[in-house]
Amino acid sequence: MELGQNYAPTGKPAPVVKPGEFVFAATSLDHGHIMGMTNGLLEAGGTLKYVFDKDPAKVKDFVGRYPDAVPVNDLGIILQDKSIHMIAAAAVPNERSALGRLCMEHEKHYFTDKTPFTTLEQIELTRETVKETGKKYMCYYSERLHVESAVYAGQLIEQGVIGKVINVIGLGPHRLNAPSRPGWFFEREKYGGILCDIGSHQIEQFLHYTGAKDAEVVSSRIANYNNPEYPELDDFGDASLTADNGATNYFRVDWFTPDGLRTWGDGRMFIMGTKGTIELRKYINIGVSQNSDNVFLVTNSTEEYINIAGKVGYPFFGQLILDCLNGTENAMTQEHCFKAAELCVTAQMKAVKVQ
Repeated sequence: MELGQNYAPTGKPAPVVKPGEFVFAATSLDHGHIMGMTNGLLEAGGTLKYVFDKDPAKVKDFVGRYPDAVPVNDLGIILQDKSIHMIAAAAVPNERSALGRLCMEHEKHYFTDKTPFTTLEQIELTRETVKETGKKYMCYYSERLHVESAVYAGQLIEQGVIGKVINVIGLGPHRLNAPSRPGWFFEREKYGGILCDIGSHQIEQFLHYTGAKDAEVVSSRIANYNNPEYPELDDFGDASLTADNGATNYFRVDWFTPDGLRTWGDGRMFIMGTKGTIELRKYINIGVSQNSDNVFLVTNSTEEYINIAGKVGYPFFGQLILDCLNGTENAMTQEHCFKAAELCVTAQMKAVKVQ
């Protein structure tokens, strides 16, 4: 049964550096997204040197996928190695900030799985460390960065194809399959709540597609409709936001993907502009085709269906590597990364529990 936690796309290699010019290590293999993060960096030309985790089974699985990674028995070995440019990690969510600050204090850029933070205090502490060290604290918002239809939508918007974006609606259902999940997944303090966790994808996309720098959480709700045995789990959440440029957003995230669906979630995005609309059916065209990356575009002159799978790639990873080497911010600005995280934590804090 396919699960979002195992989502690890592979693309065509598009190296932006030569072997050895950008060296990274992997640690804290608590979430399967570390595989997607590693794939992206390797395809962009990164060189994977080390892997560390306290769980030998996780290390064995990782090395089975990436045999060039040398297992080490102490994170300190990675931290002290001056050849390492970046440390990629998918730690338990409430541990991500502290680990990131430790990496940056050792002169490493840090690449974390989403959600990057579970409290506002963590964000403020990390902001200070970024200022002090000059290193990047970057987040793997995979539902845009590692989905070709989402990348393509951004390119269409940047080209002005649908005019100014004024509304974004995001739907992010996921398959729960509770027995496969680690214990921390059901502990509120550790995973942060559904709006903080998978809601972070939705808010990041809203900010990106609208070009907003900030937004207000107008309303948010959470519920546990069908999992009483896990009282700290939110299995449903939604929120409404208004951006500083007037664009509006509604998103819904949940753990109710039916077993009959051929993938882990029917993720969709509806983007309305002043001159057209874009609908993304990211992972499947339900009832029609198992093809991913389905784009439905309507403008004043045309209506069009485009299957973009395999056609645009994942430029974020190469841009991130070059940003780390050159001190630029082409992949994602640090402020955008932090603002998306701040808003998802705020949405979770403000959420009304309805069940």
